[in-house]
Amino acid sequence: MILITGTTGLVGTHLLATLLKNEAAKSIRGLYRTERKKAFALQVIQRVYGESIFNLAQHIDWQKADINDVTTLDEAFTTVDWVYHCAGLVSNSPSLRRKLRKVNIEGTANLVNFSIAYKVKKFCHVSSIATLGKEKNNALITEESYRENLNNSSYYSIAKYGGEMEVWRASQEGLPVVIVNPGVILGAGFYTEGSGELFSQAQGNFPFKIDKITGFVGVRDVAEIMILLMQSEVTNERFIVVDENLRMSKIQFLIAQQLGKKLPKVKLKKWMVYLYWFTEALVAIFTRKKRKLSFDVIATLLQDRLYSNQKLKSVLNFEFTPIERVIKDACLDFQKADDPD
Repeated sequence: MILITGTTGLVGTHLLATLLKNEAAKSIRGLYRTERKKAFALQVIQRVYGESIFNLAQHIDWQKADINDVTTLDEAFTTVDWVYHCAGLVSNSPSLRRKLRKVNIEGTANLVNFSIAYKVKKFCHVSSIATLGKEKNNALITEESYRENLNNSSYYSIAKYGGEMEVWRASQEGLPVVIVNPGVILGAGFYTEGSGELFSQAQGNFPFKIDKITGFVGVRDVAEIMILLMQSEVTNERFIVVDENLRMSKIQFLIAQQLGKKLPKVKLKKWMVYLYWFTEALVAIFTRKKRKLSFDVIATLLQDRLYSNQKLKSVLNFEFTPIERVIKDACLDFQKADDPD
């Protein structure tokens, strides 16, 4: 039995659809938290992957569970051999610091503990490039880049790093693991959260262009790479999953052009981000509205980071989908999803 956590998120949904191309529905168990999220994920699969995969997805072993609720996890791990841990919280909101730790560290600890207890054959953990160290003079960041100072990291980065530490701890206790560190994941279906907001922002015309360089990858590639790594003999290794290092402004331009929207012209600068943070903090004092931006993120928010995918390519010889193609496909789906008819 294959267990997927976070089955109703961007990576989990596309992973499920990809697995169903070769796996029987009865061999997959998908964890979900709400019926609304489950229905939305199935809707994305139907629109993106077609009726046959959609029909299979409806008949997997769906189980309602929370990775922080050990009573529901105990039942979920029955007969499980393989675990894909896609569940996680992505946020830069200062009000969610405690929840970031609860989900990304404690939730991961629960999963690896159950995996050890149930003698799971292999565990795949979806982490992030946010956990990696940096290199001087914009040299390529690798899996071995040293992480020097946690105090200069965002709380999201710290929480995801803590989750990785739980996975490595489990590997020392005998659980075979593999960790993937994807860059900014682009793909169809989820346009109101995470990187998917780039598409909905373009629909309303981007207010600023962001010149930061970082790594990007398509969600279908992430799913396929996870499956290939789980099927391989590789264990107790981590892999950067990035196709291209690009300026965010180029991604913005590609999306805007594909959707026929105006291109952003004003460059976002750090002082503008500080001003936004101050304004948001001031509004929160009087309205108790939750803030979206944490102060500790600003220092590195616009810094360039370049990532190497050579380790992954040397192991899998994987050919990535060009980012322009990923964006084109996602924009076509975005227009379908946005069409009231």
